[in-house]
Amino acid sequence: MAKIHILDEHIANQIAAGEVVERPASVVKELVENSIDAGATRIEVHVAEGGLESIRVTDNGSGIEPDDCETAFYRHATSKIENSRDLFHITSLGFRGEALPSIAAVAKVDLTTSSRDDGLGRRIRMEGGKLLAVEETPAPRGTDIVVRELFFNTPARLKYMKTIQTELGHISDFMYRIALSHPDIAITLRHNENQLIKTLGNGDLLQVIAAVYGRQAAKAMLPIRAESLDFELGGYVSLPEWTRSNRNGVSTIVNGRYIRNYGLNQAIQRAYHTLLPINRYPLAVLEIKMHPSLVDVNVHPAKLEVRFSKEQELYPFVEESIHKVLRQEVLIPQAVKQNIGGKNSGSFIQEQLHFPHRSAAEFDANAGEAAAAEEAVQTPAGSDNVSAASTTPPSGDSSGAVQSSRHKESIGSLSSSGIPFQSQQAPAQGIVREERPAYRDSGEPLRYSSQGSNPELARRLLETSADSSPEIPPFPELTLIGQHHGTYLIAQNDQGLYLIDQHAAHERVNYEFYYEKFGQPADASQELLLPITLEFTPSETEQLKDKLQWFEQAGVYLEHFGGQTFRVRSHPYWFPKGEEKEIIEEMAEWVLSERVIDLAKLREKSSILCSCKASIKANQKLTEQEANTLLDRLGACRQPYTCPHGRPIVISFSTYDLEKLFKRVM
Repeated sequence: MAKIHILDEHIANQIAAGEVVERPASVVKELVENSIDAGATRIEVHVAEGGLESIRVTDNGSGIEPDDCETAFYRHATSKIENSRDLFHITSLGFRGEALPSIAAVAKVDLTTSSRDDGLGRRIRMEGGKLLAVEETPAPRGTDIVVRELFFNTPARLKYMKTIQTELGHISDFMYRIALSHPDIAITLRHNENQLIKTLGNGDLLQVIAAVYGRQAAKAMLPIRAESLDFELGGYVSLPEWTRSNRNGVSTIVNGRYIRNYGLNQAIQRAYHTLLPINRYPLAVLEIKMHPSLVDVNVHPAKLEVRFSKEQELYPFVEESIHKVLRQEVLIPQAVKQNIGGKNSGSFIQEQLHFPHRSAAEFDANAGEAAAAEEAVQTPAGSDNVSAASTTPPSGDSSGAVQSSRHKESIGSLSSSGIPFQSQQAPAQGIVREERPAYRDSGEPLRYSSQGSNPELARRLLETSADSSPEIPPFPELTLIGQHHGTYLIAQNDQGLYLIDQHAAHERVNYEFYYEKFGQPADASQELLLPITLEFTPSETEQLKDKLQWFEQAGVYLEHFGGQTFRVRSHPYWFPKGEEKEIIEEMAEWVLSERVIDLAKLREKSSILCSCKASIKANQKLTEQEANTLLDRLGACRQPYTCPHGRPIVISFSTYDLEKLFKRVM
């Protein structure tokens, strides 16, 4: 007797529903994507009780032809592909023909649609995959579909649904992605009559970002446009100060379809190299356009994952495009103050650090009002023009002289309280502007003495600098004022007041030095008269025996000395003095923790270790000469705005903000 038989169509649809309809958000996704494919310019979604009670999607698209209404609920019924060749040129969001039959198999569905402009349409009612009624009805052009009591006939599936808020969260997340993917479509989402999102559909992506993430987030976004032979990239990426604790703020859109792709996420993260603190992620909305033949969307039932045929070209293209945009910005956050105590209250708190969208010209004191006017034209919609008032010199500055950074006239000793002592050598009128000195690589890292001034040391330090790229906007010209609590340098220019974290600044300078040196570490390796010995656990010892070649790539010659002991025969001479053993131990810990070792990562990790060990710490007083040298070296760095760990180095208070704090302006 035959044991193999064909499944009933109803059972097959329920099984298919398990792949396509995972939760209420899956229903919303399939129906909204159908609306987009129908050419809708307005889509409204109403859900009740997290979508478990009802989901209603209404659009003004092309509608369904009367003769196709019943056929649309058959499995694999589609109007979007006709043969296998079409699978390699998919331009629609849906194409499998599984959505409607899968939804109808596990819910009660009421569909009203019209493909004409005469006000006549057709209504279909289904329950658990069974057709209950088909009738003519008045209807505007478009489609209105209501899904009620999802999973009513599959209680086991219903049992695994989460709370209403959880299910609503999944629906909201999808609708946010759809709004970001299609700014030219007016999107509305309501839950129990509460409006959660509404976009205008005017094509302005920045307005959609403001609607989804808030106005402050929109102000922190940078536009990006780039093209290559195969790809076109557009959208927005956030300035480094605007971060999130997870990757949910990253939306990658390929040919109008929101997708998830690990390689693209990694490319975006790499573009922010050393600009973000650990475990912080940027906000980004990127749309990538490519020929449909270069992307395969038929690899996942929900079509969230895709496969690229030229991913080796795509990922570097995205990374470099974002990196280039970030390099063109002056990434100094502005400490904005906000009054929270009412009209007459003097209570203030510090608001989040905000990177105003400013060009390098704003930091040129000679640009004056022209720079402010130019920024007013170039600033993205919704941004604050915070620099317009700050181009005016502070009240009481009658000389009108341009204040240079690192001027060599004495401005007095720096006190640990942050207030400089008056110096008799200070110039009586104005301050002489000096040109930035020419730099060359002296082959030495930047170090400081904590005991008094060292002119010879400062001279040598001043001559040492990392190479500077002409495409990076110049670091602002700063005049040193003092040092606060032995931790923060205080400086100023015509734009306002600046606080510089001396440890973070020193780390950045040393990081770029060591990163350059680790490019050719073997050339600087020196034999040790007294080798350094290290001990590890038995399991670590066995692993290290097979990874000794990686230490040689960093200029460290480590050899097994018997048992659990290893001996360091030589290491680069420029390792921070007194920290050599600890650095090599931490390098070993990193090598042991990595399953696959990448030479570039090893070089970076080693550079960060050395820079952190060699840098001055907090509560360490600097002489005026050392502080000025540090500012000079910082300004010559390739990326002077964050330390290697991604923390900000410089924070500014504009003159306008200070005047607001002191009620000089209201």
